[in-house]
Amino acid sequence: MNTLLDAVRTGRCDRVTTLITPLTDSERRAHLPELTALRREIRSWDWSRRWDAEATLRALHLAGAACHTGPAAAASWIAARDLRAVRPHDTAQLAALLSARDRAWRADVAHRLAARTATVEDDYPLIRALLQGTGAPAPTTDGFVHAWARATTTGTTTTGTTTTTITGTAPAGRRPRPRPRPLRVALREDPYTAELVPHLFRTAEPAPGLTWYDDPRTPGRWPAELAHLAAEGTVTRHTLLTGSVNRLLRGGRTAHLTFYTDLLDVLDPTTDERAEHTADWIALAADAPSPTAARAQQTLTALFEAGRLPADHLADMSAAVLFRPEKKLVRAQLVLLGKALRRDAADRFTLLPAATAAFGHTDTALQDKALKLVAAHLRPDDDALRADLAFAAEQLGPALRRTASALLGAIADPDGEVGPDGYEETLPAVPAHRPLTTAGRSVAETVELVAALAKSNAPTAEETETALDLLVRHAHQDRTALAAALLPALADRYWAGRDTGLADPAHLSVTELLAAAVLGRLAPADLSPNRPVGGRGYGQNCIHDALQRVTTARAREAALRVLTDPLPFLLATPTRDCGTLEPHDLISRLTAYGRQGIAPAPTDFAQALLRVRRDPQAAGAAAALATPEGRRLADWLTTGPAATPHTRHVTDQDRGPRNWWGAERETVRRIVLELPEHPLIQREFPAVFHPLGRPRTGTPHCWHWRGQELAHLAVLPQDRETQAVWLLPELTECAIAEDRGAGEVLSRLAELGGPAGPALHLAVATALGARHAEDRLAAVDALLVLAARGELDTALLGRDLAELLSLGTVKPNRLADAARTAAATGAYATTWAALAVALPAVLTDGPARGAGELLAVAADCVEHCGAGGPLPEGLAEAAARKGTSQLATQARRLRAALTVTTG
Repeated sequence: MNTLLDAVRTGRCDRVTTLITPLTDSERRAHLPELTALRREIRSWDWSRRWDAEATLRALHLAGAACHTGPAAAASWIAARDLRAVRPHDTAQLAALLSARDRAWRADVAHRLAARTATVEDDYPLIRALLQGTGAPAPTTDGFVHAWARATTTGTTTTGTTTTTITGTAPAGRRPRPRPRPLRVALREDPYTAELVPHLFRTAEPAPGLTWYDDPRTPGRWPAELAHLAAEGTVTRHTLLTGSVNRLLRGGRTAHLTFYTDLLDVLDPTTDERAEHTADWIALAADAPSPTAARAQQTLTALFEAGRLPADHLADMSAAVLFRPEKKLVRAQLVLLGKALRRDAADRFTLLPAATAAFGHTDTALQDKALKLVAAHLRPDDDALRADLAFAAEQLGPALRRTASALLGAIADPDGEVGPDGYEETLPAVPAHRPLTTAGRSVAETVELVAALAKSNAPTAEETETALDLLVRHAHQDRTALAAALLPALADRYWAGRDTGLADPAHLSVTELLAAAVLGRLAPADLSPNRPVGGRGYGQNCIHDALQRVTTARAREAALRVLTDPLPFLLATPTRDCGTLEPHDLISRLTAYGRQGIAPAPTDFAQALLRVRRDPQAAGAAAALATPEGRRLADWLTTGPAATPHTRHVTDQDRGPRNWWGAERETVRRIVLELPEHPLIQREFPAVFHPLGRPRTGTPHCWHWRGQELAHLAVLPQDRETQAVWLLPELTECAIAEDRGAGEVLSRLAELGGPAGPALHLAVATALGARHAEDRLAAVDALLVLAARGELDTALLGRDLAELLSLGTVKPNRLADAARTAAATGAYATTWAALAVALPAVLTDGPARGAGELLAVAADCVEHCGAGGPLPEGLAEAAARKGTSQLATQARRLRAALTVTTG
């Protein structure tokens, strides 16, 4: 009978301690095999049994740690997750049992436990107990430093094997409540304070306990107490100052850097201490997050005022700060440069070239301020300096370049770069679509593609269509050989094994449907057209669910034909990667079907019609086939690509749940497009296509599984207008709420075929005001694609923008960001043509917030492209406003640009 093992199984930790204490090392090691076997047994217990056997786990953890005589093995046992009880364990018994070990052994185990990031927080009391009396240095891992800071913040410490707190008096009969020690006392009494404080500045992230304060100067908070330690001499001011500055230089999130900037404020460095880190302040002003950069700029300004910032250092600082996008920082730096130039005019040769860094700023008001600074301090005989400044002045906008040319005299004819005769619009190349070819590709290529798609969460339409057609082609040629090649590649799929029975088509992707049919894992009855086809949406009115059902139904149809009457190839396989099918390709495939006496699959042929590019010239060849499918194709091609008719109106809609106190929900106004019924689809297409032709209202977007939106575009690649109507609710949510991601679909939609009508233009206008930058960038891509293809109606886009601005769907500052991006590509004339129509919406009835930013972009466009025309409504009144607000300044600038061009 093993007495120790029995004590462990019954969870008697006191008995375990009594039995192990007198044992020698060899006797302890002799118990390890049995303890290890019990550990393996416990791993097989279910969670309910482990909860009931928590005492056993505690005793096993204690016994194994004490019986391991090697430091590495002991630390591994102590930190093992599977030996941890559900509730936090008391380390007093384990620490007492290990206290008999020699000092080097205990220090080694402590440092090994401190190096384990996942468990160091839980093991911190044990680590401190092991280190006590060893004379070993404290561990300096991030986890241990964080645990030390947390324990010190909460006012607990370890004395021997117990956790000590300060207790106050309590009324008779009531147990006193433990009261934590103040932070100052905890830091003073901890022997590792001086050793660990420098490491507070070296961890990857600040210890959580450091930031638990409202006012950093309040006693009992880390910034104030660290400053007190420096005053006492426990740590040096140099350690705290240098540590804080170095940690700020390493960068990070603003929330992570706040503690170090607050500590610097509490320490209040002297002028000498600040001057010691001049280069560091310059680096922070250049690259740190905006709040930290502002602190660095203030520090350098203080050094300048104290006469401790030389001109060359100020020039280095200015060249960096003036390059930043933050207007407040740039404006403050230009003010500082002005002070320095007034103090010593001889510094202009160093400081004026640095000031030209602001010439490239996106805000023309700051460009103008920098140019005025140069004009104020440039001397008539500064010929060499004037030449250097003239080169930098080429970054200025066209209007300011004319002013700079009069001042500097060396800028090459700025008027020749603007105006109707000198300006040339730059638009991107029209996107080229890759041909999608499947003929001639081997079985090995097919298997490789199918195996990859079986593990993919979001395959592209190009990949899926290629795989479907290859599977159909090779199954028609030799299904047995194809199945033999597919089986090893799909052996890890649950449905591929013969011992699993037949697969459920509802749980397979479209590629897996064909592969399972080739392997014989599907029953023909389960693929019958009469069986309902499940989608991936949650509602019957979800258009994404309807599009997915079309794709799934076509795959099921092809899988059924593989099992019953294999097709030689699919009719609807696109000609190009965008999903478009060329008429001559479809006619050739129908001709091949006729020669082989094969009847087209209904769903496949219907999908081919929706994908074919409508070319009336190909209708004769289609009619010459003299088949029902040929006549249907000829009729389809001769109808022509007409814009999808729809109705448009503005609706008020409630957003969000009703507040708990009964307040009404927020009401938002939005533009809604409604599609009428498509009779031809309802009458002549299979039933699975009927939801695509039903009337649809522009209600908010439906809930559906994300990831297949881009693939769904290939269902109707020749009808951008219909797809734009379906997409508009999601784009509207991206503009008025926190939704994101619909812009990517829009940028791909713009590259498809069919008319670019009012629905697509409204979709682009809405996305230009999306909340998230990536969606606005995608909308700019869509706009430029339409412009490059000659399909953009800027007047229509401008009217849509004006209406969206009036409704509040699009915010002026977001539109300004998108318009600035579009203009920066070289499309100044295109951008202005749309903004000219949209601007009255933000200028009339009281200028809207952000109108000045939008006017600045419009002025940039006019100055670059030299556009003429009348002033937008409301611009004259905005330009006549008094003051130097951005709205008035930019309105006057735009008015001047239009007046110069017209004159």
